[in-house]
Amino acid sequence: MKAVVKIEKGYDNMVIQDIPEPEATGDLVKIKIAYSGVCGTDLHAFKGQYSSTKTPVVLGHEFSGVVVAVGPDVKEIKVGDRVTSETTFTTCGHCTPCKEKDYNLCGNRQGIGTQINGSMAEYLVSREESVHKLPDNVSMLSASLTEPLACGVHAAIEKGNVKEGDVVCVFGVGAIGQMVAQVSKARGAKVIVAGLPQDAERFEIALKNGADRAVDQTKENIKDVINEMTNGEGADISFECSGAVPAANTALDVTRRKGTVVQMGVFAEAKASIRCDFILHKEINYVGSRSQKPSSWRTSIKLLADETVVPDKIVTMVVPLDDWRKAFDASINGEGVKAVICCNEDLKNA
Repeated sequence: MKAVVKIEKGYDNMVIQDIPEPEATGDLVKIKIAYSGVCGTDLHAFKGQYSSTKTPVVLGHEFSGVVVAVGPDVKEIKVGDRVTSETTFTTCGHCTPCKEKDYNLCGNRQGIGTQINGSMAEYLVSREESVHKLPDNVSMLSASLTEPLACGVHAAIEKGNVKEGDVVCVFGVGAIGQMVAQVSKARGAKVIVAGLPQDAERFEIALKNGADRAVDQTKENIKDVINEMTNGEGADISFECSGAVPAANTALDVTRRKGTVVQMGVFAEAKASIRCDFILHKEINYVGSRSQKPSSWRTSIKLLADETVVPDKIVTMVVPLDDWRKAFDASINGEGVKAVICCNEDLKNA
């Protein structure tokens, strides 16, 4: 089968090549991939900046598809089911996070597209526990973005506890920021998205999908905008989704006393200069939100079924598997919001 493989560490070192199809053994489900999204962590892997990537490996962890085979231990999932899947492939099963189904925090977790072959291929296998059947009314394209939606759910609902009437500021208007904004709107919040001049197209998409205000921080002072909207109190909750240290510090600055800042973006360097004085003197709750977990997925599937959030509205590019590099180039250059790879043309409308 064709697959996009990171063959060794370092910048690029990626090729499309023929590799053996995976087999559905044990509790594994073999999925024929319809679409695979290009994520920020895929870009970090491309650049050689993501230490979790174990080469050689097929990249990709956001996907949808159709089940074509199941292992002998599979109980519920059937051949022909339209599905998506969590990114967790294996965990240790005995640590406290595993016992609490916080698989995103297991120190021995292996993930699809990082340590285990991922979705930028014609087929992959995932354990049955991670596979979710799709509601009939959800398109394959939207379903392929369930993972970034689940990240948004984990951050906005499970970590940020966004409530009706909250004023929320989202720094970074890529796919994750867009999902956080949509989930926050679904919770009844007033949402401001913040970015830079190159985010003009992304601002338009965020506003079209419900954001109340978009702020180009080179043209407007984000703190002034938020103070005007909150009678000088500051945002209730801010989300740092860009991976930029200055954005994190601005988030701490514009968030009200006893407010919450949720860190989602991955900084290029492990150590960063964060304004701890804001955290201390304003008693800000500075919270990390890593990836997603099973409860995030259950909520996401319901949001998809209810059409409260429609992820395919943020897709700005779809390319065939052979043209995967176009999707990566566009994403690296910040063009559009979300690039998606179509891995099997016959499943586009499945």
